[in-house]
Amino acid sequence: MDCTVRWTGSDAGMSFIAETGSGHAVMMDGAPDAGGRNLAPRPMELLLAGAGGCTAFDVVMILKKGRQAISGCDVTLNAERAETDPKVFTRINFHYRVKGRNLKPEAVERAIGLSKEKYCSASIMLAQSAIITTSHEIIEETTAATPR
Repeated sequence: MDCTVRWTGSDAGMSFIAETGSGHAVMMDGAPDAGGRNLAPRPMELLLAGAGGCTAFDVVMILKKGRQAISGCDVTLNAERAETDPKVFTRINFHYRVKGRNLKPEAVERAIGLSKEKYCSASIMLAQSAIITTSHEIIEETTAATPR
């Protein structure tokens, strides 16, 4: 896996463009108090978003393979950081909102556990410096009433 990060130049403050090995580009910027212009997510926000995307991917895939009728999956991450440099994440809660029809609670819990313990490389790496907790809710999808 490769990635190139390029500073966009002094006129752009602290903006950077990351070009990934898969051919995609993501912009990053710093906070105004650090010389940025607040034009894009901070690098640490993208790290957190990447962990959320990694685990959501796992949960959806595991539930689909388990023939669960999943129709939605949101993960809200709430993170705390150390107050001194390096300001690593020290605690992260992953809150999953899984939507579907007749989802088995034990299947959802199993999928979240497998992601946390075995499959999500991003959250497993973050667990080296942060306490990772999870919580979840299951939202029962209702079928829309047929109009008369």
